[in-house]
Amino acid sequence: MSKSIMLDLPTTREVRVPGRVGSTYFIRTFGCQMNAHDTERIAGLLDTDGMTRVHRADDADLIVVNTCTIRDNADQKLYGYLGGLKAFKDLSPGIRIAVGGCAAQKDKDLVRERAGWVDVVFGTHNAHRVLDLLDHADEWGPVTEIWEQSTDRDDIPSHLPVHRESDHSAWVTITVGCNNSCTFCIVPIVRGREISRRPGDIIGEVERLASSGVVEATLLGQNVNSYGRDLDLNGRKPLFADLLRRVGNVDGIRRIRYTSPHPKDIQEDVVRAMAETPSVAAQLHLPLQSGSDRILAAMHRGYTAKRFLKKLAMARRIIPALSVSTDVIVGFPGETAEDFDRTMAVMAEARFDNAFMFQFSPRPGTPAAEMGDQIDAQVVQERFDRLVEQQSRITFEHNEAAVGAEAEVLVEGPSRRDPTVATTRTEGNRIVHVVGEFTPGAFLDVRITRAAPHYLEGELV
Repeated sequence: MSKSIMLDLPTTREVRVPGRVGSTYFIRTFGCQMNAHDTERIAGLLDTDGMTRVHRADDADLIVVNTCTIRDNADQKLYGYLGGLKAFKDLSPGIRIAVGGCAAQKDKDLVRERAGWVDVVFGTHNAHRVLDLLDHADEWGPVTEIWEQSTDRDDIPSHLPVHRESDHSAWVTITVGCNNSCTFCIVPIVRGREISRRPGDIIGEVERLASSGVVEATLLGQNVNSYGRDLDLNGRKPLFADLLRRVGNVDGIRRIRYTSPHPKDIQEDVVRAMAETPSVAAQLHLPLQSGSDRILAAMHRGYTAKRFLKKLAMARRIIPALSVSTDVIVGFPGETAEDFDRTMAVMAEARFDNAFMFQFSPRPGTPAAEMGDQIDAQVVQERFDRLVEQQSRITFEHNEAAVGAEAEVLVEGPSRRDPTVATTRTEGNRIVHVVGEFTPGAFLDVRITRAAPHYLEGELV
C-alpha cells in the first residue's frame, strides 16, 4: 500500500453511531475535477444535515470515499484504502463507510464483494440521495443503490448545497456525460450520455457564486465544445462560444477557465470568444493522446496529428500568449516504435507548456481492453520515461523564458512547505511562489524572478 494511502487511514478510537446531527464526516476523493465537484455536493448535503466536516479520518463518524475508475491504479488505490479501513471498522463498529463515484457506478457488486464492511454504495447519478441511503443503512444494514442516468436535465444536481474547498474559486458544471466513443475511455459507461444544462441556469449559478465572493470559475464538461447540441431554445441551439461570452459578462468573475475541449470539435468561434472576453484565461487544455494517425484512429479520436496541429496553430495565432497543456497515453495496444516516435515528434513540434502523461491502462468494458497486441510493460515504461524527459525539458524552457516578465497572479493560499510564502497561479495556469502573506482570492502583479522545472518564483511589482 502506498504511503499516500496510509497517511489518510484512521487509527483505533471510540466513535458514536451517527445520528446524524452533531456527527462528523471525512471525505477522501480520487479522480478528476468532476469527482471533486461531486464531493463538494456530497459535503454540502452532509453539512445541511447537521454534520461537521473534519480533515482526518481518525476524527470521523462517517467516512465517504468518492471514487475514480479512469485508470487501473485508481482501482488499486481504492481497494487498498478500503482494505485499510476494515481493521478500523472491526475495532470501531459504530463507524459508517460509504463508497460513491465512478468505481461504485461501474463495479457495485465488486465493491460489495471485495469490501463487505462498506455500509453504503452509490453511483454517479444518485449522489444526491446519500442522506436517504445512510438512513436506510442505519435501519436495514448495508445498502447498494445505483441509478441509471436520467434524460431529464432538471435532474442534474446543480441545485444541491455545496461545501467548497475554496471561497474564491469554484467549479460550475455545464454538461454531464459524454457522447464520444474513445476506445480507451470508461467515462461514457459510468457518466452516461451527454446532457447540457440550460444557459440561464448556468449564468444564474455563476451570478450567485460571484455575489458570494468567488472571483474564478471553471466550467466543467467531458467535452465542453459540444455543449448545447442537445438543447433547443426557441429553434436554436446555444453554442459554447456564446456561453463563454455570457459568463464573461458576470460582474465579479475576473478569471474563467474551462475543461476539457475535444480537438475534433474545437472551432475558431470558441478561441475568438476567449480572445475577446477579458476574463477568460489565455489557457487551453487540448488532449492530443497520440501523435500517430494509426493509433488515433484505433482510439476513435476523430482527428489526425496534422489536423490537431492545425487547430493548435489557429488557437495560438488568435491568442499569441496562449498557454497550452495536453494529455498523452503511452503504450496503447498495437503501438509500434514508429507510432511512438510520431508522438515524440508531434510533442516536440507542439511544445506544450505542460503535459499530463499516462501509461495505457485497460479498463474493463472498453473496446481497448479487448484489443490484441497489448504492449509489454517494460517497453511502455521505457517509452514513457523518454516522453516525460522530453516534455520536462520543454516545460522548463517555457518557465525559463518567463523570467523577467510581469504577470497577474491569483493567490491560492500559503505554501504547504513554507507558510511565509504564498502559492499563486498565473492566467496561463503556472504556479508562482511569492514571499509574503496575502489573502486567498487576491490578485497581485508580480515579476518572475526564477524558474524551476515545475514552478516559478516571483516578487511584487
